[in-house]
Amino acid sequence: MPKILIVEDDEKLRNELEIFLSHNGYLTEILKKFDNTIQDILNLDSDLILLDINLPGADGEFVCKEIRKQSNVPIIMVTSRDNEIDELLSLNYGADQYITKPFNIQILLAKISSLLRRTKMGISQEKIVVQGFTLNISKSTIENEYKEIELTKNEFKILKYLVEHQNKIVSREEIMDYLWESESFIDDNTLSVNITRLRNKLEELGLKEIIETKRGQGYILK
Repeated sequence: MPKILIVEDDEKLRNELEIFLSHNGYLTEILKKFDNTIQDILNLDSDLILLDINLPGADGEFVCKEIRKQSNVPIIMVTSRDNEIDELLSLNYGADQYITKPFNIQILLAKISSLLRRTKMGISQEKIVVQGFTLNISKSTIENEYKEIELTKNEFKILKYLVEHQNKIVSREEIMDYLWESESFIDDNTLSVNITRLRNKLEELGLKEIIETKRGQGYILK
């Protein structure tokens, strides 16, 4: 169940949000004190933040800007300020969505659902957990509870593509096209070398033959 952090100083509204979100299948956490807002938000490690723009002793736009320096967690700004300047500032500071009070609760729910779908496979998450290992997006590493191994830029991109298409065969051409679009230009031989190195690094985590070659078709991450 995704966890949503409610950062709102209006007690009535935050309680209403907590009840509504809980009834719609979300775990909720409420921030009630605002003397250490930024660090408290980071420590709570939520999947999405509903952030009021007017907070006691803190400006929500500034909080958003500081959170974004350290985390890619989705942020929806919730505000009574209905003007384009504040919306533009919030989006420029890293907010993903902006909604003004009073708002339609169903529209808010749709925004939450849409953002969580977008981040489900780690588009804004820092880690993708796969059976047997974790792909750390922010550090370009693979890890388990015992070991962490660094990946090169191309190794990381290849593995991320395989992870996103896990249990499906992807052709060598698909991988090279993906790398080309990501501004990494490799030829057929270089791809083979990178796949071999990836396999060796995964074996260091005890994962032998997790990348299987399908002759004449491509590769599959099992």
